[in-house]
Amino acid sequence: MDIIMGYCVGTRPPSCLILLLLKLLATLSQGLPGTGPLGFHFTHSIYNATVYENSAARTYVNSQSRMGITLIDLSWDIKYRIVSGDEEGFFKAEEVIIADFCFLRIRTKGGNSAILNREIQDNYLLIVKGSVRGEDLEAWTKVSIQVLDMNDLRPLFSPTTYSVTIAENTPLRTSVAQVTATDADIGSNGEFYYYFKNKVELFSVHPTSGVISLSGRLNYDEKSRYDLEILAVDRGMKLYGNNGVSSTAKLYVHVERVNEHAPALHVVAHVPFSLDTEPVYAVVTADDLDEGANGEIESVSIVAGDPLDQFFLAKEGKWVNEYRIKEKKPVDWESFPYGYNLTLQAKDKGSPQKFSAVKIVHIANPKRDTVPVRFEKEAYEVSISEFSPPGVVVAIVKLSPEPLDVEYRLSPGEDAQYFKINPQSGLIVTAQPLNTIKKEVYKLGVTNKEGDLKTQVTISIEDANDHTPEFQQPLYEAFVNESVPVGTSVLTVSASDKDKGENGYITYSIASLNVLPFAINQFTGVISTTEELDFESSPETYRFVVRASDWGSPYRHESEVNVTIRVGNVNDNSPLFEKVACQGVISYDFPVGGHITAVSAIDIDELELVKYKIISGNELGFFYLNPDSGVLQLKKSLMNAGIKNGNFALRITATDGENLADPMSVNISVLHGKVSSKSFSCRETRVAQKLAEKLLIKAKANGKLNLEDGFLDFYSVNRQGPHFDKSFPSDVAVKENLPVGANILKIKAYDSDSGFNGKVLFTISDGNVDSCFNIDMETGQLQVLMPMDREHRDLYLLNITIYDLGNPQKSSWRLLTINVEDANDNSPVFLQDSYSVNILESSSIGTEIIQVEARDKDLGSNGEVTYSVLTDTQQFAINSSTGIVYIADQLDRESKANYSLKIEARDKAESGQQLFSVVTLKVFLDDVNDCSPAFIPSSYSVKVLEDLPVGTVIAWLETHDPDLGLGGQVRYSLVNDYNGRFEIDKASGAIRLSRELDYEKQQFYNLTVRAKDKGRPVSLSSVSFVEVEVVDVNENLHTPYFPDFAVVGSVKENSRIGTSVLQVTAHDEDSGRDGEIQYSIRDGSGLGRFNIDDESGVVSTADILDRETTGSYWLTVYATDRGVVPLYSTIEVYIEIEDVNDNAPLTSEPIYYPVVMENSPKDVSVIQIQAEDPDSSSNEKLTYRITSGNPQNFFAINIKTEQISEEEVRSFRGDYRVLLFVWG
Repeated sequence: MDIIMGYCVGTRPPSCLILLLLKLLATLSQGLPGTGPLGFHFTHSIYNATVYENSAARTYVNSQSRMGITLIDLSWDIKYRIVSGDEEGFFKAEEVIIADFCFLRIRTKGGNSAILNREIQDNYLLIVKGSVRGEDLEAWTKVSIQVLDMNDLRPLFSPTTYSVTIAENTPLRTSVAQVTATDADIGSNGEFYYYFKNKVELFSVHPTSGVISLSGRLNYDEKSRYDLEILAVDRGMKLYGNNGVSSTAKLYVHVERVNEHAPALHVVAHVPFSLDTEPVYAVVTADDLDEGANGEIESVSIVAGDPLDQFFLAKEGKWVNEYRIKEKKPVDWESFPYGYNLTLQAKDKGSPQKFSAVKIVHIANPKRDTVPVRFEKEAYEVSISEFSPPGVVVAIVKLSPEPLDVEYRLSPGEDAQYFKINPQSGLIVTAQPLNTIKKEVYKLGVTNKEGDLKTQVTISIEDANDHTPEFQQPLYEAFVNESVPVGTSVLTVSASDKDKGENGYITYSIASLNVLPFAINQFTGVISTTEELDFESSPETYRFVVRASDWGSPYRHESEVNVTIRVGNVNDNSPLFEKVACQGVISYDFPVGGHITAVSAIDIDELELVKYKIISGNELGFFYLNPDSGVLQLKKSLMNAGIKNGNFALRITATDGENLADPMSVNISVLHGKVSSKSFSCRETRVAQKLAEKLLIKAKANGKLNLEDGFLDFYSVNRQGPHFDKSFPSDVAVKENLPVGANILKIKAYDSDSGFNGKVLFTISDGNVDSCFNIDMETGQLQVLMPMDREHRDLYLLNITIYDLGNPQKSSWRLLTINVEDANDNSPVFLQDSYSVNILESSSIGTEIIQVEARDKDLGSNGEVTYSVLTDTQQFAINSSTGIVYIADQLDRESKANYSLKIEARDKAESGQQLFSVVTLKVFLDDVNDCSPAFIPSSYSVKVLEDLPVGTVIAWLETHDPDLGLGGQVRYSLVNDYNGRFEIDKASGAIRLSRELDYEKQQFYNLTVRAKDKGRPVSLSSVSFVEVEVVDVNENLHTPYFPDFAVVGSVKENSRIGTSVLQVTAHDEDSGRDGEIQYSIRDGSGLGRFNIDDESGVVSTADILDRETTGSYWLTVYATDRGVVPLYSTIEVYIEIEDVNDNAPLTSEPIYYPVVMENSPKDVSVIQIQAEDPDSSSNEKLTYRITSGNPQNFFAINIKTEQISEEEVRSFRGDYRVLLFVWG
């Protein structure tokens, strides 16, 4: 031990340290439960292994991994023992040592009556203990053994008897039943096939699901029951060569006759003629698509809707299922005014009976239209002006829907005389002027011709301004003093108006051409002064007209009254002197009584004579003034008074008795001597001229008033009658499609009168026979009142009458011809609501099949019709002029059996929108046998297991033949059946196996099948191919096996790549591919280092080997057969690498540094050199020698012991470099 330690310390070899570490870990790991000490343990804690049930004694279980313990110490004597999990004692553990591994092998025990049975227990978990004899080393592992199934059980049916009932019209391939069997084996051992014991043509059974399908047509009359026996064959038994049948099931198929279709009812309602003795209300047809009794109709009955039991169904004819609904007794239509809804139902004679869906037929009340006719309104309310002359539109009454022979009538009555109605159009117009009747509301009753439909028209008269205000007095007179102040009321006039509203509201005005000093309150009629009156300068009497006006429209009605106002003169003016400021000279001897001068004053009032008097300057009394004439005279002699010279200043005034004139002065000078007679002079005041002017003005004013008195009232007199404008046409053309309300013509008319006398009203007094026109009473605008129809009437002669509103009313009339021009308002109308035609699908291109025709009532191009096909089709076309439809392309009923074409008839209107109508043309193609049956798909490819039982359906052929009848019925046949190996059902196309298949003999079959229809006179056929690929069934019964579970081999480490090491050989008792074996290496430490030939099993090197790196390898070799489901087995291969001397010895250190004392004696040990050789065979053959650095031979080395010693070193100081060479 010391040597080992010294060896390790002095030389530090790596392997020494590793050994010590492993020793330490092994010591620490001793005693751990389950695994054993480190180094002594199983390669896995659990192994999976398999063994077949029913295995013979001493059969070893198979595991894909090596079970056992690696030998760290080759001296270990290992024993294995099953410690638990094998209570029945089925297994035994054995140990086999190969190289450095102790294999655990488990086998079944011998001599035991009990054998493994997977169905009882399919898994065992064994706990195995490994121990070393003589040492305290133990390890444990688990082995899970899966018991594999063997095909030791057969399938069993449950239940064993089946019974189904199917209809005779069951479609082909319908699943009718399913049988069920079970097999307790698993995998392929539990697989089995179903098949019929005897050959069956009408049925097929699926080999794996047990579903029985119908493969032929059933016929209840031919056979109503089928007894089928189904067998279940274990596939495994067939593989092992045993065709025994496990069990049999019976299937009873009962066929029943089926009442497939329920009756169908078709009803055509019929309105009986009123004189029919046995009225028919509807025709009922019953159909049933079934054959035989199932298709016969037993009865058709009324199941609801006839509570009074008044109707019954009478069958017409013995063999025709046609019934007629008639009445048993007179029908109570009053209780059911809208008719009866009868519910019908038919039943057939089938078993079980089937009933049709209920059908409701409406029996209309023949005494009542389907749509009740009534007036559009129960009452009409309209209003018209009381100005309305005869012919003014009042209202239009209509029945809805309007019967073709409609006739409207006004019910007799007090108000009916003022109106008239168009019996065809329902237009009500005025028949008389209404403003003379003085009635506010008129009520008219309108009825139809029969008088059972009524409506009422209430006409309210709108108040018009047709009354003139009327004054309470024929004339008015008044007197007023000229002295009244401005604004003084002189007179009140009053008028009244019988109209309503503003038409009766009155205002007053003075109608005068002259300016008057009066004004009138427009609302009250009070006349008052507007300026001061002057009798002297104004007329003494005012005569004027007061006008009373209403507020009506469009014109005001006015009336006038004469008003006379006399002005009273009042002394309201002072006298005025004609001359003032007079002065003159008289002689002192002027005679007494002599006329000195005269004063003159004028009083405008002219009421009194002017009186004169001297108011001053005549205090001495020398003068006398005549009060009447105004002559101034000398009263006393001047001379006597001794006055020769002097002046007298007289102030003279004039009075009219009330008013005094402004004083004037008269200055008189007295002179001594002779004086001229014209010695007095005065200043003129021109009073006389002014008075003359006033009088002239007054005279003129009176003249004007007198002129107005002679003025005639042209305003209120209706002098002129209305007349038409020169532009009034004799005729006018209008389009018939003018919309209601459209303007046609504005008629112009005039009346030279003013106001209402000149107001013109328009009306159509005659010629509006269809009520198509209306004229606006006020404006004269002629409009469309109701739609025109040129096709009904193309000319109207209207009497246009015009009226004024004067009194008396005047009128005039003219005739207007209206020519109704054609408009494109009629669409072309086909002669039939729809068209249909049947043609053969083989008809050639260009064949004419039908002619459609449409007519248009319009004229010219509006009535010309052109035809076109609206439907997008290439098969048909139409002649645009004649309407002949012809074939334009090949037809094929199978592609399209019928066509619904939309044919358009369009007019050729050159302006506006063209009109058209569309009709449906249905083209039905009659079948021709022109189609061969087409296979779907065109070819077939099926895969068939080689072990399918005879009678199995391997393919269903399907064809499509769109022809009808016999031309679409297909029969199938095989052109080649490979010596009867296959057969085909001629009706269903089911291909069955008639002989067993064998993959090893033939893998492919190419069947040629033919489908042929039953067409007449020529039948058509087609051919398809069915490629049948035989699928190899797993007949790989035996697993490859090796003679040994492990082999050992060796190879030199310097062997070249590809060097053969050994050969493994496995055996397989199967034949063919199932017995061909392939080898492969899939596990082991040598994976990648070695290859194996997959055919020969020769193992060869695949890489450079080095024993010093790895001294041995384990390989797991698989032997796999080439079966469909490959089986394999394994063998463990141990390969030892043989050593070759391919490594040089190595010293423990590359350089050594020993020290030696000088003068040391000879043979003193200097150093021990340590070297190793990795080659196992060279370690004991190492030799040592010094090759250089020792010229004096001071040192020597033992060639075996590696020790260098000193020969002789005297007194030399320094270093020696010695080269040592070691070889082995």
